[in-house]
Amino acid sequence: MDHQSYKTAFANKATVEKGWVLVDARDKVLGRVASQVASIIRGKNKTSYTPHTDCGDHVVVINADKVRMTGKKWTDRVIFTHSGYNGGQREHTPAQIRAKHPARLVEHAVRGMLPKNRLGRELFRSLHVYAGTEHPHTAQQPKEIKF
Repeated sequence: MDHQSYKTAFANKATVEKGWVLVDARDKVLGRVASQVASIIRGKNKTSYTPHTDCGDHVVVINADKVRMTGKKWTDRVIFTHSGYNGGQREHTPAQIRAKHPARLVEHAVRGMLPKNRLGRELFRSLHVYAGTEHPHTAQQPKEIKF
């Protein structure tokens, strides 16, 4: 009996192969795009998925300013930020955030779906969001994924 065949192979930083993926968010619902992007960043679409390792791909999201929200979420939803100082809490609606920094809506949604620990902070570095169609990652030859 071969006992090597029963061993579970865990991926680690040396054995993981990270690729590049391109996602077009034009006319897609924000939460659905964010959950699928978070799954790719986490590496859950790979057979070598290991929960405690960064085994996901780099994800480039373009057209973040064209993302949709259903219902009246553009005006009724409230997103809180805090500067860290007393009285530093601020309220913003998604419409206000999209007017100033369109990419932050997608970043905020994806960050909320990643683990809340040092692995999640490391995984968040694999997300690259751009408001328009242009991005500086063409040299990495990202493969486009349709949802």
